[in-house]
Amino acid sequence: MNVVKWNPFRELEEMQNRLNRVFNVPQGEKAEEPFLFADWAPAVDIQETNDEYLVKADLPDVKKEDIKIELVNGVLTIEGERKQEKEEKGKKLHRVERQYGQFLRRFTLPEEIDAAKIAAEFKDGVLNVKLPKSPNSKPKKIDIKVA
Repeated sequence: MNVVKWNPFRELEEMQNRLNRVFNVPQGEKAEEPFLFADWAPAVDIQETNDEYLVKADLPDVKKEDIKIELVNGVLTIEGERKQEKEEKGKKLHRVERQYGQFLRRFTLPEEIDAAKIAAEFKDGVLNVKLPKSPNSKPKKIDIKVA
């Protein structure tokens, strides 16, 4: 049997997160975004390398035609809609747990992006947006000469 140290603050944080989800209060990085009137928010990962940012968004059952991507004034916007299946004659839905409707995510990018080289790929329900950094924003090494 392992001994686990009890942390009451972790339990309070978990309770707060559950209440936030019930009342659709933005959490984590979403809290920095302005309050948006969207039906749901897809999970997103943002990675950075020396040359680019990569934004990965989980969008299962969303059609490519239902996704819109924009970069305006350093703010990346991903929006779209996942449509709900309708009950048809002879077909019953017993449980619906997935979220449907419109979604909108906005991310402020800290560095200048080379807008002409932005690329997006949608495969297996994952949207990958590659945002190359402009050459001017990359760090430049400066040699020090000794006199």
